[in-house]
Amino acid sequence: MGKIETLLYGIGLAGVAVNAASGVLEAGRKPFDMFGMVVVALAAALGGGTLRDLLLDRTVFWIADQSYLVCAILAGMLSFAAARYWRLPSRLFLLPDALGLALFTVSGTKIALGLGVPWLVASAMGVITGVVGGILRDVLCNEEPLIFNGPLYATPAWFGALLLVGLTQIGVAAVPAALAAGAFVLLGRLLALRYDLTLPTYSARL
Repeated sequence: MGKIETLLYGIGLAGVAVNAASGVLEAGRKPFDMFGMVVVALAAALGGGTLRDLLLDRTVFWIADQSYLVCAILAGMLSFAAARYWRLPSRLFLLPDALGLALFTVSGTKIALGLGVPWLVASAMGVITGVVGGILRDVLCNEEPLIFNGPLYATPAWFGALLLVGLTQIGVAAVPAALAAGAFVLLGRLLALRYDLTLPTYSARL
């Protein structure tokens, strides 16, 4: 396994773990049993990458390598155990969600670039990888998806994906480019949460 492949593999596993944790932490506000929690964790951790792979016509990542599936299940169960024995802040899931957004945006964009797709499509694949799991998590928890309202969510992901594409095009090494793009997404999302940065909302004129 080469340097880039090792980087992507590590980023992918980390993204799966933190997204699974975010799924359980949000589902913890609902009266779900352990099975329900794990289902939400799997949806959050694997949903975005699954859609990305189907659109790119490649073998779904967790089917090709069940380590991702095992990682999601273990992270979900550990988060479930932690939530049962420690009182956790109700909005704690926002931190792993932001980290998962950054990790998945980077991994999705790099995978798409590796397949030779156009730059705009590659950035879109990064956003899909980053946000779709969160949408599925919120829908399963009967919550309005974070991407559709409130502080900036998909916007930092898309700009981070475009940054990664640009850095790759000008020859920046894989690791620094991935770190820079991931930090951009994470910082953008956290700043949006801290200062309630939003896009204009639709308001019909009567």
